[in-house]
Amino acid sequence: MSNEECRPFRIWIVSGPSGSGKTTLCEAVLKDKAFKNRLLRSVSVTTRALRPGEREGRDYHHVSERKFLSLIRRKALLEYENIFGFYYGTPKQIIVDAQAAGKDVLLCVDVKGAQTIRKFFGKKATSIFIKTPHLKTLSERLKKRCTEDKKEIEKRLKRVKIELSYSKKYDHVVVNDHIDKALEKLKSLLT
Repeated sequence: MSNEECRPFRIWIVSGPSGSGKTTLCEAVLKDKAFKNRLLRSVSVTTRALRPGEREGRDYHHVSERKFLSLIRRKALLEYENIFGFYYGTPKQIIVDAQAAGKDVLLCVDVKGAQTIRKFFGKKATSIFIKTPHLKTLSERLKKRCTEDKKEIEKRLKRVKIELSYSKKYDHVVVNDHIDKALEKLKSLLT
């Protein structure tokens, strides 16, 4: 039996403030040949509208609030959170699918969701917090991506301080100053 066949199932949790680059880094890892067959990406469910450039089912599963509340009642979510008036959650089915495929799960979730998942899965879950070197960098990235208006950006920046306070609870912290360096660090943690 190979080491790969003996390797225990893992859940990799990646979190960080909006604009930290967590989604970009997770997407880059999943495109890498070394991780493509080892990781299954979780696609979160949300009640917010599709943003320009997003694809349904690739970035999120967009559902009505009624459907989301039904998922909560049926206990079909590992975790969920209401952020800026919209629900976001992680379907439990990803765990079943990953284990059936013999793969690990890569979750890109908010800080509270990460804590819920870690509490439930214990040592099977490893958490990685992505952050920028400075708040100014984060603000610039949010403005550059043009997905939120000025008011939305201000709300997100207020939430950053709360999110950054959670970084101490993570197993690892990756500073995303340069995308290539941050990607190499993330890959080394996942290896």
